[in-house]
Amino acid sequence: MTTEHHQAPALPSPRGAAVARGIGIGLMNGLWRPRVLGAWRIPARGPLILAGNHAHNIDGPMLIGTSPRPVHFLVKKEAFVGPLDPFLRAIGQIEVDRSRADRTAIAHALGVLEHGGVLGIFPEGTRGGPEFAELRAGLAYFALRSGAPIVPVAVLGSAHKGRLVSALPPLRSRIDVVYGEAFAVGDSSGRRTRSALDAATLRVQDRLTAHMAEARRATGR
Repeated sequence: MTTEHHQAPALPSPRGAAVARGIGIGLMNGLWRPRVLGAWRIPARGPLILAGNHAHNIDGPMLIGTSPRPVHFLVKKEAFVGPLDPFLRAIGQIEVDRSRADRTAIAHALGVLEHGGVLGIFPEGTRGGPEFAELRAGLAYFALRSGAPIVPVAVLGSAHKGRLVSALPPLRSRIDVVYGEAFAVGDSSGRRTRSALDAATLRVQDRLTAHMAEARRATGR
């Protein structure tokens, strides 16, 4: 008689995320001129969540290439097609089905944080404008569950007015990446109720919106 052992899916590879950072550094600095402000605000170790605005498809690679630490991003499942599928998995990125509560993606994201890694999230869920217009509860959920601080980050200049959203920014153009102060989400009560999550989501949205305004002032964008 044999006993079957069901192993949990392997966590995203930290080594793969480090490789992704190296690729991102080369590509982003080779194609554009990133100006990075506030990178010193990112804690050198421990679990961390990077929360960025999402105006263009290059925003994720730009953050991967400018963050001082390797990042595991939650990436929509639609991107995992053809040769991109094994590549994204190999570099430690996390597939997420946005149409439902994706338990595997949630487990992987929390696993990254439990092991002291950096989780990257575009909290609006979809590519929109440069602002944090509509925040989903996922970001606050991960922060409450893990206790990890959030660092807001604004990417400015990747989406140019008058150009198609799908078009790449002009080569060698300047793109500003502004990292903000790390902050905790919890209200010290330790609660994870629906009302606590809703209140945390509002607090996060206020902090991210304030950071975007400060980033615009700092860069003149």
